Amino acid sequence: MPIQSWIRVRRRQLWAAAALALPVPAAADTIPDTFPAQPPDLVRETVGASHGRFERVKELVSARPALAKAAVDWGFGDWEDALGAASHTGNREIAEYLIAHGARPTVFSAAMLGQLEVVKAFVAAQPGVQRIPGPHSISLLAHARAGKKLAEPVLDYLRSLGDAGSPERPALETGDAARLTGVYQFGAGPRDRFEVGEKDGRLSFTRPGAQSRFLTYLGDWTFHPAGAEAVRIRFVESGAETLLTIHDPDVVVTARKG
Repeated sequence: MPIQSWIRVRRRQLWAAAALALPVPAAADTIPDTFPAQPPDLVRETVGASHGRFERVKELVSARPALAKAAVDWGFGDWEDALGAASHTGNREIAEYLIAHGARPTVFSAAMLGQLEVVKAFVAAQPGVQRIPGPHSISLLAHARAGKKLAEPVLDYLRSLGDAGSPERPALETGDAARLTGVYQFGAGPRDRFEVGEKDGRLSFTRPGAQSRFLTYLGDWTFHPAGAEAVRIRFVESGAETLLTIHDPDVVVTARKG
């Protein structure tokens, strides 16, 4: 037998022997349905911790390095990754750690980290990119502001563009928030409802068991959820009823205020 063939055969024999020495694999019913995707609870915790809990981020990423790229859809396509969380909260230490461990830099992380030439290059390569909102509809300008002193040159540059911040929106008329808050039912199940509340002068939208979303007012009792600029949530009074409809882009669901 040629020496190369003998080496290949011997290598397979050694691999087989090593495999037999391994512990008995887990039963199929212990493997989660989400496998081989990363465990959803760890993904959510990594993104959540990246808003400010550096030690926990290090624990999670050192145990599972791929979590440096973890991303969550908080609702309606409001995708946020771990680096995005660190970027809009101004957590430089976490952002730099995540990038060092494989997170993908973005114009938002560059703005917070004060990387002026990177931000300028983005704008030059893709004019208008400064108007694209980040996770939760947080503007590029707000990311630079979160970077504080080290990001001041970026903040000044973005201000000079004139359109890198959040656009002005109309305000709800006095009393409208109280008319719209409440529980809206769309089925008989325990989670078949939406809860519309008010916090800090803004309406929030929650389905039981899901993440609460702030609503941005667009006028005429029409809103979009945070981070989902193409979705519309509309309220209308029909006789004695108040209805809530969700358009994404067509009507997805209609719920009635209880």
